Amino acid sequence: MSAPVLAFLAAACGLAGVVELLPRAARRSRTQRAGSSPRGARGMRLLATLGARARTMLKLAPPRDLHARLAAAGHPGGLGARELMAAKLAAALAGAAVGTMFGALAPGRLGIALAAAGPVAGFLAPDRWLAKRARRRAEDALREMPALLDLLRVTVQAGLPLAAALAEVGRRARGPLAEEWRRVGRETALGVPLSAALAGTTARLPLREVDALTAALERAALHGAPLADTLAGQAEGARLARRRRIQEEAARAGPKIQLVVALLLVPSVLLLVAAALVAALLDGGGPVPLGP
Repeated sequence: MSAPVLAFLAAACGLAGVVELLPRAARRSRTQRAGSSPRGARGMRLLATLGARARTMLKLAPPRDLHARLAAAGHPGGLGARELMAAKLAAALAGAAVGTMFGALAPGRLGIALAAAGPVAGFLAPDRWLAKRARRRAEDALREMPALLDLLRVTVQAGLPLAAALAEVGRRARGPLAEEWRRVGRETALGVPLSAALAGTTARLPLREVDALTAALERAALHGAPLADTLAGQAEGARLARRRRIQEEAARAGPKIQLVVALLLVPSVLLLVAAALVAALLDGGGPVPLGP
């Protein structure tokens, strides 16, 4: 193997290691700055358009929990249950085509396995995408909760009712939790009881912290406890929970970083050394002298 090939492999390994070591939050922030509409949602809507006729012909009913999963994901791209089922069918057809193509090239039983796994993987891919969207939305809500609770406490102390304070804080902030608070403000303005509006928030953000906040607000309203003190306690609890999650993520990241260094960065350095040795051998026309 010549020196340029070894140098190319070393550079590729080093670049892959650097990419893996980049913080996930930085990569996600660049993706969010690229556009307000997620690229995955646009692709899923295209699949839904392609598979709409097939869903109508097969009369495929969505699962019972699909509406709840869509709500937890924030209905990305305005997708509904019917649209997602159509996207699943279109993805299954695309997976069948890809699996058949690769199955024809694979030898023996591997080709049959690839042809059978293609439509199954395509049908399940939208569910995995939806779960990833819901998990990211929950992480964003937990990240912004302490700051929003502090703003809500200050707004309540300024004299606004709870529903109006939720709407005002939601209007001045961005993120999934702020969006839910804006929705609570709109619903209460239309006559929906505050408890029912908050219950809808817990359904769309199924998190322990959101459930605890809703229960604390209801207890404060029932027993007449100072709402500012309740919000201060909730904000402090959210900060402690976030600190604990960061520590757990850091503890889990240690072995991953060691694995990346061992499998990518160290081989890249060894390949660079091998490339230098090969270049020296080729230029010198003989073995490299080891001693005087």
